[in-house]
Amino acid sequence: MKNIRSFDDNTHLFGRIWGVVAALLILSYPFICLVIFGAGIDWKVFASGISIIVMYCAVGAVETFTYSPMLGSGGTYLGFVTGNLSNLKVPCALNCMEQAGVEKGTEEAEIISTISIAISSIVTMVILILGVVLISFLTPIFENESLAPAFDNVLPALFGGMAVVYISKNWKISVIPCVLMLLVFIISSYATGSGDLAGTLIGIMVPVGVIVTVGSARIMYKKGWLGEQGGVQAAPAEQGEQKKEQNGKGGEENK
Repeated sequence: MKNIRSFDDNTHLFGRIWGVVAALLILSYPFICLVIFGAGIDWKVFASGISIIVMYCAVGAVETFTYSPMLGSGGTYLGFVTGNLSNLKVPCALNCMEQAGVEKGTEEAEIISTISIAISSIVTMVILILGVVLISFLTPIFENESLAPAFDNVLPALFGGMAVVYISKNWKISVIPCVLMLLVFIISSYATGSGDLAGTLIGIMVPVGVIVTVGSARIMYKKGWLGEQGGVQAAPAEQGEQKKEQNGKGGEENK
């Protein structure tokens, strides 16, 4: 009898295969350029960037543990291969799951996440191809000084719109993580400036913000500050009353 693999098994199998293929292609590009152009490696310059490489390795590991539960297995493989996770793929997947009304971590959420990331990747590729073809016509528009403030605020506008949706659900949970991340941004900008080091430190602090958010929300839930415990405790009583009403109506009908 033929052994048929499940959807999850196929997802992990092909995800690992194409993940390894993509990693090999990406890592081979510098060496191919060295061969084609006959260039050499400046080892002093390379050594000066080792610290940044190590930090980005840490950021990559952190993003894997942070985003994988949100995106599911299929969305994780596809998102990490195509890139632009924090500023494109993750917001797209979360917004689609929100619009579909599915809970994160379910099979429905994983399917929606995978489809949304796939469509986002296709749209991105189409836009990039159009940009390459039309670059000579679009360059004067992009370099227009009057449009520079708009391009500088694309990401804040994107995450600001998402923040309004999630914060409006329960603003009490958002107070502590918002204050924490604001302090991280302010301290990192003063300590390291606005370069790559600041971005790396902020990336590392993302899972810290997640842990603080979950911990503070748990504490507030236990103390009853979120107004959810009362609803959970009242549910059995409400169910009992509904059953009594149904039994009463059934008895009257029998009479």
